[in-house]
Amino acid sequence: MQYLDPFTQPDLSKLLLKSGGARMGETKLGQVIHTSEPNQTLNEILLDAKSKGVRFVILGIGEDIGPRANLGRGGATDAFDNSISHFINIQSNRYFSGIECLILGQIKTDDLQNDPDQSISQLRKQVEQLDERVIDVLTPIIAGGLEPIVIGGGHNNAYGLLMATKAAKETSVAAINLDPHCDFRLREGRHSGNGFSYAAATGALSYYHVLGLHELKNTEASLEQLTAFGGQWHSLQQIWIRREISLENALREIKQALNDTHRPVALELDLDAIINMPSSASTAAGIPLMDALYYVHYIAKHCPCAYLHLAEAAPSCHLAGIDAGYRVTGQSISELMLTYMHARLHSL
Repeated sequence: MQYLDPFTQPDLSKLLLKSGGARMGETKLGQVIHTSEPNQTLNEILLDAKSKGVRFVILGIGEDIGPRANLGRGGATDAFDNSISHFINIQSNRYFSGIECLILGQIKTDDLQNDPDQSISQLRKQVEQLDERVIDVLTPIIAGGLEPIVIGGGHNNAYGLLMATKAAKETSVAAINLDPHCDFRLREGRHSGNGFSYAAATGALSYYHVLGLHELKNTEASLEQLTAFGGQWHSLQQIWIRREISLENALREIKQALNDTHRPVALELDLDAIINMPSSASTAAGIPLMDALYYVHYIAKHCPCAYLHLAEAAPSCHLAGIDAGYRVTGQSISELMLTYMHARLHSL
């Protein structure tokens, strides 16, 4: 577990105790969910979890070198612990028990971002190193038939996830991304804005659709590259402003296109798509959280998803301060995770 900082039972117990524990007659997810064992290898943890009926593996990547390498704001470093704290204190009941989940831990990133004065070229080299760690940790999870839910860090980590999926499934991947930015920028060195263009260049990404693309927040060069690749999109303006197509009809079209590829599906969500969500590129002109939840539900239920990726949450960027940021991101990410897992357990 060279690149993994495991989340163990003592870590979970601390977070449960912090909230006061369970009341009489109730069971919280944290009382039934599985955790890592510090003395086991990654493969041993995964085999043990699968033998206990685990299907979903929750993993954090606490870094902001990708956004900073893209000339953006930092802050996407601390969404995991906060989200887990909210998640494990939700009720375990007939709708979702929690026994299907393993909280694996976080990919180690401290050594990559301990210098706040790094140059852009240095940051981009470190994103390449992080790519290798993401691929190294995620490949055996997916190859083992488990579904990762990845929290935190920049959207640069989509590249590692797509590469890991290709390696594990031995085929290219079809991706759907709810994001105002297409993240198909020029391959000028790795950062949070070009994870998909790099994945396309390697052959890991064979189909790509962007939902909620903002028509004026993408460079013409990015749009030209995306068009040349054959990428598709429904814009924010088409659905939520001009109302030229409903979200329901757009999702039906996307579902059909994804399933027609006969490829595993990458379910991507950049949290800066959601209105006033604290993130590296938060926006007042975003989509409602309820629409993001429906997007996750619909694709997870109707498509063969390989993973869910929730990127760019940055609690410290909340206008009301970090405590408010923790509340918003923790609750939102917990709802998104639960929506995904419930839909996958009831998928068609």
